[in-house]
Amino acid sequence: MSKRYRFFIILATVAVCFAFLYPTLRWYFWVPKEEQALALGSREQIKNFANRKAQADLRDLKVLAREGKELPEKFSFLIPIAKENYRLAKVQMPKKWDARAVLAAFAGEKEALDAIEGKYRDEILSLKDLHQSAIQLGLDLSGGMSVVIQANLDSVKARLGRDLTDADREDAMNRALEVLNSRIDKFGLTEPVIRRQGTDQIYIEIPGAADPERINAIIMGKGRLAFHIVDEEATNQFLAYYRQHPTDTFDSEGNLIDPTIVPSDVVIRGMYEKDKYGLDSFVGYVAIKKEVGLDGNHIKNALVNRDQLSGRPEVTFLLDDEGGEIFYKLTSANVGKPLAIVMDDKVKSRAVIQEPIRESVRLTGFGLEEAQNIALILRTAALPVELEPVSQQAIGASLGEDTIRRGLNALLGGIAAVMVFMLLYYKGAGINAMIAQILNLFIMLSILSAFNLTLTLPSIAGFILTIGMAVDANVIIFERIKEELRLGKGRRAAIEAGFNKAFWAIMDSNITTFIAALFLSQLGSGPIQGFAVSLAIGVVSSVFTALFVSRLIFDFGTDVLKQQTVSISWRVK
Repeated sequence: MSKRYRFFIILATVAVCFAFLYPTLRWYFWVPKEEQALALGSREQIKNFANRKAQADLRDLKVLAREGKELPEKFSFLIPIAKENYRLAKVQMPKKWDARAVLAAFAGEKEALDAIEGKYRDEILSLKDLHQSAIQLGLDLSGGMSVVIQANLDSVKARLGRDLTDADREDAMNRALEVLNSRIDKFGLTEPVIRRQGTDQIYIEIPGAADPERINAIIMGKGRLAFHIVDEEATNQFLAYYRQHPTDTFDSEGNLIDPTIVPSDVVIRGMYEKDKYGLDSFVGYVAIKKEVGLDGNHIKNALVNRDQLSGRPEVTFLLDDEGGEIFYKLTSANVGKPLAIVMDDKVKSRAVIQEPIRESVRLTGFGLEEAQNIALILRTAALPVELEPVSQQAIGASLGEDTIRRGLNALLGGIAAVMVFMLLYYKGAGINAMIAQILNLFIMLSILSAFNLTLTLPSIAGFILTIGMAVDANVIIFERIKEELRLGKGRRAAIEAGFNKAFWAIMDSNITTFIAALFLSQLGSGPIQGFAVSLAIGVVSSVFTALFVSRLIFDFGTDVLKQQTVSISWRVK
């Protein structure tokens, strides 16, 4: 391969690696700490913050409009929205965009408030997405807590009334993992680590500040999903009553003050939809039958598909044999009536029963995102197996910061020591090794960021070990070149022979290390797995920099700088 092509390959590699590493660099070095704290908060906290800021900004804008003042720079984002509103209203646009002209573009204060709030919401949620794309810090670096919970598979056996097969155990554990992932993630916590440990345990790591009591409540919560028939007549009667008595319909605990306003076999439940923050937003009340039509534990799986004719999203879920019989009787007796999906006493969705249904159920009438949410609810609403905490540990954030500082000091110290040695022992060739080492570290971090892997203390140890191994490859190459120079060969011939003779020695050592790392990553868990992954990444990167990058640097000196000798030893000229 020509030097030009090799140079372009290296440039392309650096560009791609920078693109992968950019979210990490931006998050940890360019985003202020206060904005990071906002983005790492729960979606409820983000919503409250954006609403408060928007209300304060709207008050300032109203004052500026009354005084006829210029529009400050912080409100300039409202001008494109105001222009669009003027265009839709077919009103002539003002010649000057001051505070009064911008505020007049909105139909009311609510519309202006929503526009301002949208700016804060989009900025913080985009930072939240940026954090998800950056390198994540593990529990040992950022602090947080770890929990080991035990699955009570005997409870599943008792519920099924038979001995469990391997498939039953696997399905119960997989569904429990999915439920926990859904529950913990919806609270807006930093990316949790949730994985199997053995055959019947689940290990959970939640980096960052986490309240043990709150997390324990999430883990042990008994999320309940059920299907209820909607009583439309009772719903209409209740809504009519509620419009006339908005303040004295419910008591402080949400119970009806006068239970006689609805039939005795009916309960009133709130209906909720996802808002722009991804939170449940109340949209109204629904009257549903008290009797549970179908329990969510009978759902085996739920998927999002598209209708073959219309192409619209639909949710399809499968029931077990017992659930199929129950649902067939329920739907046969209630054709034409609405069916409500109720999770933890919240109505999440409703659909009209078109025909009797036995095993496979289709729900239609919503967008793709809503369909995905409903499918997730159907799959993860109820825990298929009881979980009991075995151990719980908390790590303070200050300890994590101290660990990061010590780990970085070890990493930078190792790099500095290696570079000083290479410069002193190999003279000019040591600069070649230094460039290769810096690029090697850059590539390793970019791969970590590209695959959204978690950086832990064992990972840093793997990187430090990789640096030593990468230098070992340079040492083998340099010593081979020195041997060729001692035989009286010129610069070009010595470099070519040195790289050719060192190739298989380097490949053999790195292939064996990569195989060992591969086995460790597959068979190990936790810190061992993190160490193995970082070591495997480093092996691949070091081979590239030692054999490809380093060779190009030598060739550049030979062909471009026209160097005749190799500065590689104090004893060899």
